Amino acid sequence: MGAITRTLYGPFECAATMKSGNADVYLNEIPGGQYTNLQFQAFSLGLGTQFEQVKKAYREANLLLGDIIKVTPSSKVVGDLAQFMVQNKLTADDIRAKAEELSFPKSVVEYFQGAIGIPYGGFPEPLRSQILKDMPRIEGRPGQELPPLDFDKLKAEIKESHPDVNDLDVMSAAMYPQVANDYFRMRDKYGPVKHLDTKTFLVGPNMTAAGEREVFFELNGQLRSVFIRDENASKEMKIHPKAVKGNKNQVGAPMPGTVLSKGR
Repeated sequence: MGAITRTLYGPFECAATMKSGNADVYLNEIPGGQYTNLQFQAFSLGLGTQFEQVKKAYREANLLLGDIIKVTPSSKVVGDLAQFMVQNKLTADDIRAKAEELSFPKSVVEYFQGAIGIPYGGFPEPLRSQILKDMPRIEGRPGQELPPLDFDKLKAEIKESHPDVNDLDVMSAAMYPQVANDYFRMRDKYGPVKHLDTKTFLVGPNMTAAGEREVFFELNGQLRSVFIRDENASKEMKIHPKAVKGNKNQVGAPMPGTVLSKGR
């Protein structure tokens, strides 16, 4: 069973580009959970071949931010700054010298504003002031400045667009509004996909030679099945359907060709 699971999730693993861990984590202090994600992000930004530089920049970025405790979301701030440095060919000295004119990642700016709290030992100065300039700052615990949340009101607002919500959905929307909204839209469109097995969820049902997938469902207590054409997959398949006898709109042809117009 374990081998089957590994096969299903294989495309989402990093084994193709990362065969093992590396002792340099003792230098860069990249958390284990972020290590593979950081490499994936590097490839998506076109920095895959420069991952060694990203790891070195991670250590520099961490020190620039105040040698902070790295755990979500603070570790993301360090990773974003590291990739920003490699992408723009910047060193730690460049960051300090050009802090007032650089356009830093949003997560870095919010970190210095105090959006995720105050790091142990405080923010590094004068870097913080150079980056923020006249931007607002949060003093103390960020949650203290948040207005009280009315869960009943939030639930009513969500129900206007997504009627089928529960208390768990409301809590998700309170903490991660954009992510929750994307999930609600996906659920409204595709239904409760959590009931699908892993293989069906990731790659869909098996496809026939005609480029169709069979879907089973229950209607009025009866089990039914229909074949749905996979428009994307069938484009790459050579499908030669036969003419149906008795259908005057279909004409069998002994050789391939293109219909220019009716009658031609």
